[in-house]
Amino acid sequence: MSGAIDEAIRQFPRKRARTLRFQGAAPRSAKLLGDGERALFLRSDGQEDLVTSLWLSWFDASGEHHETKLADPRDLLADADNEDVPAEEKARRERAREGGAGIVGYSVDAAGDRVVFTINGQLFLTEISGGSGETGEPEPSARTRQLCAVDGETGPVLNPRISPDGRRVLYTTGEHLMLVEIADWDDAVPVESEEPAGDQSDGVFVEDDAMEAALSEGLYGGDSGEGEEPADRIVTLYGVCPEDDEAENTWKIGLAEFVAGEEMNRYDGFWWGPDSRHILFEMFDTQYEPMWYISDPTHPDRPAEGRRYPRALTRNADVSLSIGELVLDGDGSCAGFSTAEVRWDSDAYEYVAAVSWPKGRGPIVLVQDRCQRNDRVLAVNADLDADEAGETTVLESHHNDQWIDLVPGTPAMTPDGRLVCPLNDMAADANRLTVDGEPFTPAGWNVREVLAVTDRDVLAVVQREPDLTGPIADAADAADGKDGWDDPDDHDARSFDVVSLGYDGAVTPVTRRPGVWHVSRGARGSVVSGRGMGDARGEMVHVLTDADGRETARAQVANDAAVPGFTPNTTFVRLGEHRLYTAITRPSEGCEMAERIKAANGGRLPVLLKPYGGPGFQQVVLQQGYYWESQWWADQGFIVVTADGRGTTGRGPKWDRAIFENMKDVTLADQVEAVRALTGVSEAADADLDKVCMIGWSYGGFLSALAVLDAPDVVKAGCAGAPPTDWTLYDTHYTERYLGLDPKVYERNGIVQDAPKLTRPLMLIHGFADDNVTIAHSLKLSQALMAAGRPHTYLPLTGITHMTNDETVAENLLTLQRDFLYDAFGLR
Repeated sequence: MSGAIDEAIRQFPRKRARTLRFQGAAPRSAKLLGDGERALFLRSDGQEDLVTSLWLSWFDASGEHHETKLADPRDLLADADNEDVPAEEKARRERAREGGAGIVGYSVDAAGDRVVFTINGQLFLTEISGGSGETGEPEPSARTRQLCAVDGETGPVLNPRISPDGRRVLYTTGEHLMLVEIADWDDAVPVESEEPAGDQSDGVFVEDDAMEAALSEGLYGGDSGEGEEPADRIVTLYGVCPEDDEAENTWKIGLAEFVAGEEMNRYDGFWWGPDSRHILFEMFDTQYEPMWYISDPTHPDRPAEGRRYPRALTRNADVSLSIGELVLDGDGSCAGFSTAEVRWDSDAYEYVAAVSWPKGRGPIVLVQDRCQRNDRVLAVNADLDADEAGETTVLESHHNDQWIDLVPGTPAMTPDGRLVCPLNDMAADANRLTVDGEPFTPAGWNVREVLAVTDRDVLAVVQREPDLTGPIADAADAADGKDGWDDPDDHDARSFDVVSLGYDGAVTPVTRRPGVWHVSRGARGSVVSGRGMGDARGEMVHVLTDADGRETARAQVANDAAVPGFTPNTTFVRLGEHRLYTAITRPSEGCEMAERIKAANGGRLPVLLKPYGGPGFQQVVLQQGYYWESQWWADQGFIVVTADGRGTTGRGPKWDRAIFENMKDVTLADQVEAVRALTGVSEAADADLDKVCMIGWSYGGFLSALAVLDAPDVVKAGCAGAPPTDWTLYDTHYTERYLGLDPKVYERNGIVQDAPKLTRPLMLIHGFADDNVTIAHSLKLSQALMAAGRPHTYLPLTGITHMTNDETVAENLLTLQRDFLYDAFGLR
């Protein structure tokens, strides 16, 4: 191994930790504006800089590409480097796995001229002009200001969203919906709001005539002075509060409840209508959820923090929706807010899974029952003047005997009024799309996300299943668009491709190389983001097209992200009876540590299993970044094997559902199958199958602990990070989807009761601040191991959540696990 690669491997743990897993200075979160000549994105200034700024990618009239920084947090707030965001925002970022700082998200109006975002809990507006070939202006100009002075009465500012017409901003404090009316730029002076007004009923503010009158009398502040333009105005639209000032307020408004953010990928709790007057908003009450307490043992003087957590087999939050409409006065200012409750059978369908709002129509809401085996797509009557305001109509309903998958971007409606929904087609064994109830995507193509819907096609992220045979496979092959792909044989379940899916069954590739891709598309342009196996850095490409879809300009958005300094020595194979997609990563050529271990171990290398292995997620994908850590482990002297077993996504609904009510046995069996199938595989010809270990985090941690407990003849040591050991301690939406509601199934799938079986070295790792997989999981297993007299290693991490973003912890975790496994196998 060359000296440069050796040094890169040595520095990898620290470098990865300091660069937020090599994301510093990388562009992300692209949003195409208008027809496509401009696009917003986020990027920090340096490889170790975690504070992201707002940028604009744009083409001038000659087709030349430019990048312009629109808003820099450090220019706007002196303390942007020392972020202190509200607790609710920290929780949202934890749910979204967001580790950056500064401007981490934004909302833009329909015209693409106004953008709002928060920095350190303060609300800002950026206004953009120019930067489009259509305007003829040489370059865009942008100006940014703080919209309103947020204090204890008007904050915190959570999840701000600008109205489609760009005139107003809506945000939530968690207890109140707040509306900001944006004043003319040059005369705007932020003012504070007055106390919210309104009657209370059951802890909820109720809008009525008195409330409307209070609003019209200046609840949201006054003018900035006689003869001057009005300042930014802020008004409390709606609120929730406890009846008793001393009581816990279990009500929240405008936020997504825990399971929505953690398991449904829904982070919003309110939605603007396309007309910029109507608003759909969520309220939820957590009083029936169990109270859990999270403490920091390094500060015994501080009380534990109580949080409501929807533990499996217990009550969820009570979620409701309301439809509201702004009452405007003669000059277009808000003078009131009328509302109606959205009505559906929420006892039978308690989950609000997704919301969309087509232009010219009312909102569409997807609701699910408790076990997610039945759902309904509802159209909401948004006419507040009608007696039927808030009533819902069932557009479609669906059923699956195990569970129904949520597909981001669905349900959706075409501009001409056709409904697009996902379908777990068990007969064809494909995750397809339907339009007005009829499947139109070819079998053999598993749709993972819908990115855009038009009258002619759906833009979607798909994975192809090449293992099908017979008429289904013939139909898929006839439409697979191979002529447009590079390396067509690699476009399978490992590749997340973006394609255009026509309603006639046609498939047209949009991304060409195998990899993990995302596209933001407009009428005459697109932004393509992603990475394949040959890319050390991810790429973001801004493309312009003409009216006929022909490319007229293309430019790479600058990316100065750090790279590890080595390329993973990874190959892919299919293993065992189930033809498991498997990645094998070997030591770099000439790796000194690997040669030492082989010399001391009879010419063989130990095997490190590094799976996720659980439902809903894949680890074997064609994206280089997935294997950087695997290469570090390989160059510590291991053959690293990652196998995606049954339950992982990409191979159709039957494959996913093989783990139903039996996650424990099936997912472990497939890891054992992968190990035994290594015999005869050339990439593992020198594998020592008597020295097999496993590491993992979250479900991978569960598998690691399970493997040394229940398959000690195969897996001889394990490191289990944040393992869910008792599924009754995990959340409702995830766990009940796979295990249902029978307590006996939970007993069968837990591993605490297996503690007396431990005969192999096991390290448990867990963060005290983890509010997703709480530390109680590892503590219960450790307690059971102690009671059974089974020695083990426990590594508690104070102040660490499920993301382990602290750079010192992230760096040292790798080396501590490595040394533990060396000791387990006598490799020191």
